[in-house]
Amino acid sequence: MGEALSATPVIDEKIVAGIGCRKGTSADTVISVLADALAQAGLEGFQPAILATGRIKAEETGIIEAADRLGIPLLIVEQAALEASAPRTLTTSEVSIAHTGTPSLCEAAALATAGETAELATPRLVRDGVTCAIAIANTRKTKQ
Repeated sequence: MGEALSATPVIDEKIVAGIGCRKGTSADTVISVLADALAQAGLEGFQPAILATGRIKAEETGIIEAADRLGIPLLIVEQAALEASAPRTLTTSEVSIAHTGTPSLCEAAALATAGETAELATPRLVRDGVTCAIAIANTRKTKQ
């Protein structure tokens, strides 16, 4: 646990990581929890194409720096998109509901960014003041 992402991870365009954290959390901690969440999802050696979070965390330095250090974009998900994705989340946090209006900010952000048919690889990981969820975009065509 607590491993950093490998030196040469494979960036997978279908993987999105949703991130939430306590104010003042370091980029090192965000990256460590992300690595553990990827491992929990069976995705060691991979890196998400995007980090996503809600507007409430848009100015959180640790998240911004983590995306910068990983060389991937940070997407700020608007409230309406978080709320639309909320029914697909796997976990519920009363704290998240009170602060963000969604059962899980990180799960909703990951799902909203990965698309309407995306699925969570596992429930969110919570460690050291960081929540991280991994969503996988479903690239198969849906019936029309």
